Order: sequence, then structure tokens, then C-alpha cells
Amino acid sequence: MNGIFEDTATAFSLKTDSELERAYFLFKMISKEPLVKLGSLMTNLALKANLPVEGLIRATVFDHFCGGVNEEDCLPVVARMYEKKVCSVLDYSVEGKQEEDPFDTATEIILKLLDFVKEKDAIPFAVFKPTGFGRFALYQKIGEGKELTKEESAEWQRVVNRFDKVCKKAYDLDVSLLIDGEESWMQDAADDLAAQMMQQYNKKKPIVFNTLQTYRWDRLPYLKELHKKAQKHKFKIGMKVVRGAYMEKENERAIEKGYPTPICDSKLATDKNFDDTIAYMVAHLDTISIFSGTHNEQSCLKLLALMKEKGIANDDAGIWFGQLYGMSDHISFNLAAKGYNVAKYLPFGPVKDVMPYLIRRAEENTSVAGQTTRELSLLKQERKRRKI
Repeated sequence: MNGIFEDTATAFSLKTDSELERAYFLFKMISKEPLVKLGSLMTNLALKANLPVEGLIRATVFDHFCGGVNEEDCLPVVARMYEKKVCSVLDYSVEGKQEEDPFDTATEIILKLLDFVKEKDAIPFAVFKPTGFGRFALYQKIGEGKELTKEESAEWQRVVNRFDKVCKKAYDLDVSLLIDGEESWMQDAADDLAAQMMQQYNKKKPIVFNTLQTYRWDRLPYLKELHKKAQKHKFKIGMKVVRGAYMEKENERAIEKGYPTPICDSKLATDKNFDDTIAYMVAHLDTISIFSGTHNEQSCLKLLALMKEKGIANDDAGIWFGQLYGMSDHISFNLAAKGYNVAKYLPFGPVKDVMPYLIRRAEENTSVAGQTTRELSLLKQERKRRKI
């Protein structure tokens, strides 16, 4: 399978020449860390001051990394990708709310999305963030085992009810549901809640999928313990496996608070942790389903080799590959062309509300060694092939 990701004609088949040029321009900008920091600062200031910059943002970074401002807006992108056998995961990417109303609004949006997903073969999963349904500090307090006030106990019950309402509807509709991972100091409470939902709704098949961020050295041991619980209580595990999105924040907090960092001590250790976790899951495919969310070519190749070695069909329902929209098209579209199950995370939401997500995407690209360089190299290769 070596060389599978070099086919730029397949990778960028959906991009017009102007879209290819926009992508090349954006990744050139993202490759310069000072520009990303300055651009992020200026964008935030402009939006807070209500300056008329949304049109510019929409025409550049938003349209490259997002599907639209609402689910209907995403449909043309969804349809285009599905023509190439690449599915979509509609991701309502509004972050950082603290009030109750947005939590109820987010719940209603996910419930509506589940109906939407049920009708579209091109959208096999729905997804939500735990902090879309409840306050970060509340998850943290529960994870730390601190006693809740009467008001907080009632508030947490509302969070549990939101989880249950959404997971039950996913179960009733027979639609798979991904729960995103977040910072380690709130994750224990979210993990417990996700496991509770799996035990309730994954009896026959994996409906509820949690997320393992494998830049954390404790995630494979956690999965093995969950697997024991699943075997005992007879439920299936669904897991999205990623490297992680909060490394700098995690390390800074560990130093500030004086505890050992939960992050692996090197990129090499993270890569090994990711690959070992995937290998464990493949070895237990009868009870664990995999959503391998990675832009790392070597990890994809290792999973392909494992599938071949074990005689697992390319389109086995228990294994999905996932990448973010606007990134790693050379992985997504080339895998789909070979018959593997592939889904792109397709963020959507009001431009202003999605900006924290977009800024995080840009910052991650500057910090992941080789990611932007690889994107630029492939875009340059395709520009040359098209004689642009």
C-alpha cells in the first residue's frame, strides 16, 4: 500500500483550480507561526468590535475548514464528497459556552441532527462535545470527587439527562453517535457518563462512541479496563482514537499545578501509544468498533496492514478512518477510492461562534511538525500536474 497517498489527482479531485489556490495560500499562511498568532488576535478583536469581517472570513478560512453556517448549508459539500465515497460527520463546532440556554440549544441541535443523519447515507455519524451539554467546571468538580451543592447536583442531573436523551434517540434511530474528547481534568466525568451510555445502548451494536486521546499515556490502560467491564456487562465498545488537541494547555497546567503531566514524553511515545491502542482494538473487533481519527500516514498504513494480515475486508463496518474537512485529502480520498470506510469531520455553525474552533485548527497546524509542510508539498504537486 506504500504510495497510496501520493495520488494527488484523486486527493484533490473535488477542488476547482481556485479552491486549490486558496488551499495553497491558506497553508502557506498557517506555516508561519507569528502570522497565525497575529491573525488570530486581529480576528478576535475585529469580531468583538463587530467590524464587518465575517464575509472575508467566510470566503477564506471558514469555507476551507467548515461546511457552512447550518446543516442545510453543508449539504452541497456532503453530496460532493459522497460522490467520491467519502462520508461526512456534521460537527456543530460552537465552543466555550457557560450558560444553561446554549446547552439546551446544543441538545436540540444534536437531536435534530440525528433525524438528519438517519435520512442521509452520506452522514453515518452524529457527534457532540461533552461541554456542549454542561459546564466545564462541573465536569471537573465531579471528576475530582468533590461534593456538589444541591444546585450543582440538579445541574449535573440535567447534563446526564441531555446525554441520555441524545443517546436514546441515536439508539432508537440506529444511528452511531461520537462523543468528542476534551481536557484531561474534566474528562473522567465525561468518560464515566459515556461508559454509562454504552452500557445502556450498546448491547447489540456500538451506537455510542467515546474518544481516546492517545497523547495521554493512560488511555490504553483505560480502554483495557473498560473492555473488562464491557465483557462482564455484555455491551459493545465504540471508540474514536485520536492523538489529541490540547497538548500545550495540558503541559502548562501540569507545571502550574505541580502534578505529573498526563501527556506522553515524546512524539514517538504518542505515535506508539496510538498504534498500540489501534492494534488492541483490531484484536478485539468482535466487541470493539474503531473510528481511527488521524492525519498520520504511517498510522493509517499500519492499520491497513493489520486489516490485510487478519483478512478484514476494506469496508468492514467495525473500522472507519476519519480526517478533518480541509485537511489530509490525500488520505481521505485515496482510502475511499480503495473501498475503505472514510468520514470527514465537517464543522458548521455561525461564523463568529466557530472562530475558536478555526483558531485552534490553525494553531495545531503550526505546532504539528511536518503537517503543514506535507499539505503544501501535495498542493504544489497538484498545481504542477494541472499546470496552474
